[in-house]
Amino acid sequence: MGNIRIIEVKQSVFASNDKRAAELRNELKEKKTFLLNVMSSPGSGKTTTLTRLINILKEEFKIGVMEADIDSDVDARTVSKNTGVEAIQLHTGGMCHLDADMTRQGIESLESDDYDLIILENVGNLVCPAEFDTGAVKNMCILSVPEGDDKPLKYPLMFEVSNFVLINKIDVLPYFDFDIEKCKENIRYRNPMADIFEICSKDGRGIEEVAEYIRQQIYDWRR
Repeated sequence: MGNIRIIEVKQSVFASNDKRAAELRNELKEKKTFLLNVMSSPGSGKTTTLTRLINILKEEFKIGVMEADIDSDVDARTVSKNTGVEAIQLHTGGMCHLDADMTRQGIESLESDDYDLIILENVGNLVCPAEFDTGAVKNMCILSVPEGDDKPLKYPLMFEVSNFVLINKIDVLPYFDFDIEKCKENIRYRNPMADIFEICSKDGRGIEEVAEYIRQQIYDWRR
């Protein structure tokens, strides 16, 4: 039996993507465009949360939205209908994440190149999207109460790469064994620098605070 060589390619793949992501970020900086990458599990309330945030921020910023999914255009239609901003659907061809090149393709497919804010709603899961730098300025993660307060411990990378975390569906806290303070502790264990917000996308609680936070992030990016 001949010798078998094992070649580790993971590092080089990520290194190549990181370079392209940095290039994209620099281009966005020159245009003063803020790219926000939104990640979470399916059903966490990403689209509902984004709809509320967009309806607040669109009065001040020109916004474009990219909805990533393996198939369907449900989310893009929902966002466009409920906010009036441009939303396009990105099909990943079965892949469970977006990388920098795929993100660039999406941005180039938007109707304009002078957006103040572009929101990327990444494919719904807590694993793959966290591994790839999309070129975003900031990463936002949404964790919903029904998922459990232990998710930051089970999916560490997601919370390590997220600049801020929204704990969503706080309206159902009485019905789940979810310790919100323990959840925050778990998030900070993975990422002491992460900002944390408690929200309910259904009734709007906490959304204004998040919108103000994003607004300030956009101003800082333009400097």
